[in-house]
Amino acid sequence: MRTLILSDLHLGGLSRSDLLRRAELRAPLLALAAGVERVVLLGDVLELRHGPVRDAMSAARPFFEDLGRALGDGELIVTAGNHDHALVEPWLAARGAELEPHPLGLEQLLEPAQVSPALERISTWVAPARMRVAYPGLWVRPDVYATHGHYLDCHLTVPTLERLSVGVMSRVLGRSATTFDCVDDYESVSAPVFAWRDAVARDAHTGDALNGIATVSAWRTLGGGHNGSTGPVRRFDRAAVLRGLRSRALIAGFPVAVAALNRAGLGPLRAEVSTSELRRAGLRAMGEVAARLGLGDSYVVFGHTHRTGPLPGDEQQEWRGRDGARLVNAGSWTYASIFLTSAAGESPYWPGGCVLVEDDGPPVVLRLLQERTREEIRPPRQAPTPAAG
Repeated sequence: MRTLILSDLHLGGLSRSDLLRRAELRAPLLALAAGVERVVLLGDVLELRHGPVRDAMSAARPFFEDLGRALGDGELIVTAGNHDHALVEPWLAARGAELEPHPLGLEQLLEPAQVSPALERISTWVAPARMRVAYPGLWVRPDVYATHGHYLDCHLTVPTLERLSVGVMSRVLGRSATTFDCVDDYESVSAPVFAWRDAVARDAHTGDALNGIATVSAWRTLGGGHNGSTGPVRRFDRAAVLRGLRSRALIAGFPVAVAALNRAGLGPLRAEVSTSELRRAGLRAMGEVAARLGLGDSYVVFGHTHRTGPLPGDEQQEWRGRDGARLVNAGSWTYASIFLTSAAGESPYWPGGCVLVEDDGPPVVLRLLQERTREEIRPPRQAPTPAAG
């Protein structure tokens, strides 16, 4: 079955960096979708950490209706990630109430009405296409497994807010990621974190600390971005001076803070947040997940980190898990200015990525917006955007 996989749409984000809300940018994707039998949306389809579900659903409806028309009598598979975990939480809660629930497998295929009212509503929007829900992933074919990839946060060495949150939960529950070997292990430490954040966003818009904007600002400072510049101030500007002092304090204190987190048992963490380390750390962590879940040398298609690949020039060995899993990342459809250069398509974080899986052969990475200039994809009113993952 010819299958198109895409991830991290983040439809309904407050920053309006979700490019598929714009008809002219979803056109190339819809043209491709019209020629496949199945489309898989691989999690973080909706942005549910910025505010109520109803807001994200309203923004997402035109995309789903267009996608359903493009697919015709084809199939849509939707799964959930960390930013839209609330879509599957009702089903998980009902499962938890069972007297003897079966262990979670690598693939649960469900009808939308079984899972949540939101997914049932989306299924009506995509008609005439048929929609099903897969969690936490889908066997696209016997040697290709697709999942959002948020379990990798349990093994990440970059101290993101997500990594620290699951690290704290692991400590509280006494469940170390070094012992994980099944889906239930990963859900036990991640689902409570997601549920708390989803509850905060259920009725009102969230602040920068939870929606990711504060994390982006910190990364920009640590990476020497223009917003974190500590260069000289030409005339006295008290606010600029204070920002410079805070930037210097963050840069100087970051290694000390990481060392303290490691001593507290939340590591192992590294005091490096370069784009190269983000790539390497994400791939190491996803390879670890693949090994612990017994995926062997299958192709493992994921998203979450927003870094499309492997791309020409990438070190191929980085994209192999420790047990041989062949990693493939579908990228994202969000505009994140901190990761983009001025040249069209130059950054591996350039939005518009997807993966095409045929009946045989390796999955093929496609970049549908690679030729679009930065001005063409820039949101009309650009604001700081949530961090990748």
